[in-house]
Order: sequence, then structure tokens, then C-alpha cells
Amino acid sequence: MPAPKSKSSGLRHESKPKTREERPIHEQLKRLFKTLCAQIDGGHHSNAIKTCDKILRLSPADADALQTKLFLLLTTDQAAAAITLIESLKESNELRYTFEQAYALYCLHKRDEARAALSQEGEGVDERGARHLEAQLNYREGAYQAAFDIYNELLDSAPTAEEHADILTNIQAVSAHLDFINTTFLHSLDALPTSVQAQIEDAPPPTVAATHAPLANAAVPESQAPPKEKKVRLPKGVVLGVTPMPDPERWLKKSERSNFGQRRRKGAGGGRSDAGERC
Repeated sequence: MPAPKSKSSGLRHESKPKTREERPIHEQLKRLFKTLCAQIDGGHHSNAIKTCDKILRLSPADADALQTKLFLLLTTDQAAAAITLIESLKESNELRYTFEQAYALYCLHKRDEARAALSQEGEGVDERGARHLEAQLNYREGAYQAAFDIYNELLDSAPTAEEHADILTNIQAVSAHLDFINTTFLHSLDALPTSVQAQIEDAPPPTVAATHAPLANAAVPESQAPPKEKKVRLPKGVVLGVTPMPDPERWLKKSERSNFGQRRRKGAGGGRSDAGERC
């Protein structure tokens, strides 16, 4: 005789979900920084910025995460976002990102503001980077000799620096402008006739051209635009005015053409006359 089943044997045992213990903050930060280094080494800058945001949510004042995010924003051409980040850190952070702010303004083509930010002194300012940026500003403003002197100074102070190749390229560009201004341009002026030289010296300075023309002046009215003549291509062997025009009903069936009934009537009458003659 089978043993009676207990009441509890028919019920399904449900296990309670295990609550996952949250890791300590320092362990989470350690894992996030490890992920951040791997993303930067692999060139995944967009994901690295998101990882920086995760770190800053756990530790808002982390200087390494702030510096890394600022570097990544400038690397990915997000100068406006970099300036917004710097402005938000002015009151809560002791560090002054003067060079980064100046570089971001330079990327936004705000040269006057970039030079003003570069002139401010603060702790942690990259002096070599600031000099390089100053040379770039001089180059953009046409002060080629000042840019040339700064580049030579940077080249002599650290000939084995990482930016050695970039500095050499910039020196070549500046030298080309200086050679044109000091040699080629002056020689070309000396080769001109005296009357032309006097005319150039007496001529007023050129007016600044408008960056864009009004749309009303740029658009040509339709009434003024000459109509384009449409050329008609004739088939080979066809002479206009000599060759007879083709039948316009040549594409229709014979039974649908206008002269179809006339041909039948002519054919019928001819038959009757022949029959009468034969009779």
C-alpha cells in the first residue's frame, strides 16, 4: 500500500531571488577606471566620455575623471561642451583649466577671448602648450615673425619632444609666408614700372568685401534671363523643307486611319466598272 502523500509535497517550492549586494564605491571606481583606460587605449572616445560621467556620478570632485573628460571633449572636437564643463567647475574646483579653456576658444575661432584666457596665470598651466597655442594665434592673425620665433624657441628647448614633427611642419608654413612677404612680394614690386608703383602707393586702401551678397541681387529675374533655344535633331538623310513629312497616322492601325474607308470605296467602284465592261 503506497504511503499517503503529504500536503506540502504537491506545492512547488519557490526560491526567493537573491539580493545582489552593492559593491563599495572604491571598488566600483576601480573597475570604472580600468574600463576607462581600456576605452582610451582602443580609441573609443565616445564610450570613454560616458564612463567618465559614471565616475563623476560616484565621485563628483574626482580630478582625474574631470581632466580626462575635458581632454576627451577637446579630442573629439566638442569645444563648446568643454567650455561648459570648465565654467561649471570654476566655483566647485580649485584647479583652473586656463590652457584648456583658451584652446577651446581657439577651436571656436574666438581668438581675442582665447588670448585673454591664455594671459591669465593659474596653477597647473602647461607653459609649453600655452606657448604653442600662442604661436598658433600669432599665425592666424598674420604675425608670422612672432610665430616663427616661438616655434624656434620650442624646438631649441626640447628637440626630442613628442610635438617635434608638428613644430617642424609649422615652421615650414611660417617660413613660406615670411619668404613671400620679405622676398617674393618685394621683388615683384621692384620689377614693376615706376608709374605702376606710384599708382599703387597713391591708391586708397581696399574696402572690406561683404561676406555674403543679398539674395535679391544674387538671383537673376526670369524676365532678364534669355530663353534657351531648343535644338531639333533631324534623322539622317532628312532635309528640312525638302523631304516630305511622314504620315502622322503611321502609328495607327490601317482600319483606324482616316483614309481607310476611302480606299475601300474606290476599290469597290473599280470592281463594278470592270464587271460592266466584261458584260
